[in-house]
Amino acid sequence: MPDQNSIRPAILFVCLGNICRSPMAEGALRSAAAKAGLEIRIDSAGTADYHIGSAPDPRAIAAARTNGVDISGLKARQLAAEDFRNFTHIFGLDKANMEGIRARCPNNTTASVAMLLEALPGHDSEPVVDPYHGDDEGFEACWDIVAEAADALVERFMIEGVDARF
Repeated sequence: MPDQNSIRPAILFVCLGNICRSPMAEGALRSAAAKAGLEIRIDSAGTADYHIGSAPDPRAIAAARTNGVDISGLKARQLAAEDFRNFTHIFGLDKANMEGIRARCPNNTTASVAMLLEALPGHDSEPVVDPYHGDDEGFEACWDIVAEAADALVERFMIEGVDARF
């Protein structure tokens, strides 16, 4: 088995349909990691199968684009059993999705599972609010919080590497 410090982090963000919050978090972390020169594998998924194969919501794409990030090529997929072995960290975007993640979590998981906002001091069990039924402002607010969390993740992974726990 390779030395844990030589393994690069592999991050999976999980929301309900994988068309709003988790692809925005994926895009925000890709951007933050690239700026920091951090080698990291990043993906996103949903606990539900509503949108498999779909691009992110146009409002999510617009919010990311406004912030210089293109997520238009991402495609929704559902959380799978192998994700618990293929990723070092799985971040749920709210409590309901954390329940869905934990319900699917096999006994042999190697992934650390946590709420995304646990990466931000003072936000331990807060959800990333789902903007789906709202307006463009909700998507901008969602972008702001996932981008802040992405920056915090990069900082932690730069210091602690794959062993970072949340």
